[in-house]
Amino acid sequence: MKPISNFDEIINRLRSLEKRVRVAMACPADSHTEHVVRRSLEVGFADFYLVCSGKCTPAFEAIKAQYPDHVEVMECGDVDDASRQAVALVREGKADVLMKGTVNTDNLLRAVLNKEQGILEKGRVLSHITVTSIPSYNKLLVFSDAAVCPRPTLEQFEAIIGYAVGVSRKLGVEKPNVALIHCTEKVNEKFPHTISYETLKQQAEENVYGPVCIGGPMDVKTACDADSGNIKGICSPVVGNADVLIFPNIESGNVFYKTITLFAKAETAGMLCGTTAPVVVASRADTNESKFYSLALACIGL
Repeated sequence: MKPISNFDEIINRLRSLEKRVRVAMACPADSHTEHVVRRSLEVGFADFYLVCSGKCTPAFEAIKAQYPDHVEVMECGDVDDASRQAVALVREGKADVLMKGTVNTDNLLRAVLNKEQGILEKGRVLSHITVTSIPSYNKLLVFSDAAVCPRPTLEQFEAIIGYAVGVSRKLGVEKPNVALIHCTEKVNEKFPHTISYETLKQQAEENVYGPVCIGGPMDVKTACDADSGNIKGICSPVVGNADVLIFPNIESGNVFYKTITLFAKAETAGMLCGTTAPVVVASRADTNESKFYSLALACIGL
């Protein structure tokens, strides 16, 4: 399929599929969550379990009344109970996506990561993948990890690349260009991540990740600007044409995330990968649009 180049095309793709994804929403109570639920129902790509901590608010009761065939309300004792019930809906196969409402991320993750009743299988790596539309870049850009893995090990890098490349392919990119980001273009023992990068590139050559081109270490400008790569004499199909950016640590990934949203007015969508179903844990500071696009992203590959 033709690569999806912006978030509107994601919404149009979901609309064209004419199927509904079942979403367990943990603790819906605020205007942002209301916006996400209403807009998803209007577009017609999702049904909702509204798992409330206490009595459902009037706004969401009104949504239930307007869409009785597509919304079910569950009232729980508190936020932890609601988190457990929302996770249970996914674990039992009644919901396809888990999304955070007003519950704190820590509360929801306790239920997600519970060894007996959670949805992270033993041995799997949990990571956060973000997709962004930056006005100055000509396509959607996938990057990680801005929220979960502080200092990825080689094993975690392997999983993260698998997740990020998988998301890129779901957006229609048949052979993603993956840039391994660092402040240097040289492999140096002083920077252990660059040693891991060499292993990851070798794995790519051995087809561990399927059709993919991996280059690096390189900086973000080189990955996304061909002139920068030409000046530096770096020859790689990834230079100036990256589909995926893999950051060496959570600090660099998070700073990139916050910088592009503030100064470049980028739109973003993100989700947790590694769980048995996508988990959307948008930041409190994210916009209505970002939270809506995050849910759409989680639904696009199902």
